[in-house]
Amino acid sequence: MTSAPPAQGDGSDLHARARAYGIQPQYDLVGGAVHDAPDETLRGLLEAFDADTLPPLASEPCLTAPAGAQCHVPGQGRHWGIALQLYQLRSDRNWGIGDFGDLHVLAGHAAQAGAAFLGLNPLHAMFLADPSRCSPFSPSNRRFLNPLYLAVDQVPGFRADMADAAVLEDLRAAELVDYPGVARAKLSALRAIWSAGATLPDDFVAQGGDDLRRHALFEVASAAMVDAGHGAGWLGWPKAWRDVDGDAMRQMAQERADDVAFHMWLQYLCQSQLQALRDRCRELGMAIGLYLDFAVGEAADGSGSWGSDIVLPDVRIGAPPDYFNEQGQDWGLAPLSPVAMAATRAAPFRDLIRHATRQAGALRIDHAMGLWQLFLMPEGAGAADGTYARYPLEDMLSALAEASRQNRTTIIGEDLGNVPPGFREVMEACRILSYRIFFFERRDDGFIPPADYPRDALACLSTHDLPTFRGWWKGDDVALRQRFGFISDAAATEQRDARTVERADLLAELVAAGLLTADVAAGIDPSDAPATLTIAVHRHLASAPSRLFAVRLEDLAAELHPVNVPSTVDEYPNWRRKLSMPLDDLVATALFRDLTGGLAAERPIEPDAA
Repeated sequence: MTSAPPAQGDGSDLHARARAYGIQPQYDLVGGAVHDAPDETLRGLLEAFDADTLPPLASEPCLTAPAGAQCHVPGQGRHWGIALQLYQLRSDRNWGIGDFGDLHVLAGHAAQAGAAFLGLNPLHAMFLADPSRCSPFSPSNRRFLNPLYLAVDQVPGFRADMADAAVLEDLRAAELVDYPGVARAKLSALRAIWSAGATLPDDFVAQGGDDLRRHALFEVASAAMVDAGHGAGWLGWPKAWRDVDGDAMRQMAQERADDVAFHMWLQYLCQSQLQALRDRCRELGMAIGLYLDFAVGEAADGSGSWGSDIVLPDVRIGAPPDYFNEQGQDWGLAPLSPVAMAATRAAPFRDLIRHATRQAGALRIDHAMGLWQLFLMPEGAGAADGTYARYPLEDMLSALAEASRQNRTTIIGEDLGNVPPGFREVMEACRILSYRIFFFERRDDGFIPPADYPRDALACLSTHDLPTFRGWWKGDDVALRQRFGFISDAAATEQRDARTVERADLLAELVAAGLLTADVAAGIDPSDAPATLTIAVHRHLASAPSRLFAVRLEDLAAELHPVNVPSTVDEYPNWRRKLSMPLDDLVATALFRDLTGGLAAERPIEPDAA
């Protein structure tokens, strides 16, 4: 390795030093404009990367695909499936939040309709001691699962008297998921089952190793700290408690050994129920089964960063200013250290992705450009002041392809936003499916025809960060961005005018495709999207040659409101909205029947050698 350039000097010395650690003094915005990163940002990231101690990168990362790094793909067929937020499911038996038991039911209906997969929000472990921290994309630990998704009534040893029926009725009836209420009810019943003599298999503990024990100890310490008024995340704890290997934690591990074992048991239950669900999908003949989601980072104060020397808790991941947010975005997530990743040939990522693909027939990599670079902000910097830092792409891709082939997991890369030139070509070379959203697939003369979509892609109409189809048609998303101050009044007017053109373009396309008659199209106004239009646009997009197509459960239920408005915290009930009807009622609607029937006609089940 070469020695680092000097820390002091003029701006060019600082820029050279930053580049030696993969930090970019300049970066390209969407549209091609070049932005200079503030010097303070470069200094802050160098300090966070421990550049005064660690050597610089051995070589500059290159945007190239390593030889032989090809992911598994699902044969030659064109499959479709249903994408959903698990928490949003309503049923007469769940405890106020969608759970693995509800997924068993939905899997049966989906398979009968011809679906090949169920696409889920990230199922990562959250903060059990503070359930109000509910964004699945801001997890405590990506290595483990969220016990709030357990079907408690299906855990061996459960008895009806372990739950309060009236409390469960209230939780089910609530319009929004009451995460604290759900957590109290579920953890109380699970504690009762554990105390009645549940067992934790030794082989599961051995397989989980130090990571499992540390996560379980974190949950115990987190609950104690919340009771003491310090908060669930370790950055707010007393100094002695921040040290995983210190005397305070060793003493807690001994004195609270049963509590630690309880939290390891919760992970055992999660893995068991998820595995049973994957087996159920296979029994039903679903070609892909579970399509899971892998978040781009973890909360800075969660169990994943507690005691870690590879997570940077003083650095946050985000995005530069763009069409949707003129101030940029701060996602509040802690990244893995690019320097540590380069030094270890991406070993931490290799371990994470191996676990993430074990039970996934498909895995979506949130913000796939993070394999190459992440937009980072050091402590004290805002989103507009961040810059990109490079990761060892070839090592990351090799690890991803290895896990994909080993577990026969199809990989989808969310390649949206500021996509560097050449990145999609690297994805294609590695057989990582692109993520093509109809709303974004436009040229100056209108929408890109689905027939022109790439073969190696997942096509969909919308996603969790975007409006439902009804919301998009009405322009509610523009109104929300303006209401929360993410765009100016002038930008809002421009976007509303653009939406008028987009609606007209879409109707013209559907008429040309023979999916709507001219008379029907002429009678559709901007006030709402009728079922005929919802069905037609989905059939149109499903005709693409892309390997996969996903329909959102919200659109199958004709929902209006989005599940998430990016960059909001308390302003909007993100990640809490339930569907407007129970699952059994939803699958009996004419819209569910006709829309899934249309997708099955566009993408029939075919014999498909894997």
